[in-house]
Amino acid sequence: MAHAAQVGLQDATSPIMEELITFHDHALMIIFLICFLVLYALFLTLTTKLTNTNISDAQEMETVWTILPAIILVLIALPSLRILYMTDEVNDPSLTIKSIGHQWYWTYEYTDYGGLIFNSYMLPPLFLEPGDLRLLDVDNRVVLPVEAPIRMMITSQDVLHSWAVPTLGLKTDAIPGRLNQTTFTATRPGVYYGQCSEICGANHSFMPIVLELIPLKIFEMGPVFTL
Repeated sequence: MAHAAQVGLQDATSPIMEELITFHDHALMIIFLICFLVLYALFLTLTTKLTNTNISDAQEMETVWTILPAIILVLIALPSLRILYMTDEVNDPSLTIKSIGHQWYWTYEYTDYGGLIFNSYMLPPLFLEPGDLRLLDVDNRVVLPVEAPIRMMITSQDVLHSWAVPTLGLKTDAIPGRLNQTTFTATRPGVYYGQCSEICGANHSFMPIVLELIPLKIFEMGPVFTL
């Protein structure tokens, strides 16, 4: 999860998030170069006497500042489209979880385990144990295996919600009457936090998401749920 005074993105826990961080750095470098070039041109404009009249008609310069932005846009668009199609891929998931948004909690269904259903509420401050995170911990965590493709089916029962876990690179809208899906593969065990990232009402910030990722061998021994 994010920590105090953090500037960059959270550490990646999935291949998709690794790609997103790489693309972020790639696009940021291009933005820095453009900003430097524009500031340098402004500096020259303010400090140089414009006495050269031969630049009033410069076809070569106009060609360069037309083609160069097009090349820059292609350099940004190609990796962006690649990641977009990667996030839409659904490759034979090992486990399917259904997440239903409510005001103001989440309901999870383990469809591969006999229809196991439970609700996940944010822990009130009075119920927090030492080490728990205020406004982020829940009473029932979602326990999932690592190194296994997992499909999340996401919908809502009342208003628009959004199921988001930044460290996994996940953000999918929960829409009433519609079933959206996303897939991810976690690369390391741990406890990862997210929140509803849609402005769905007064208590929208009190809908945390907690995923407890454990090794696949331990998960195969039997369902381990914090109920």
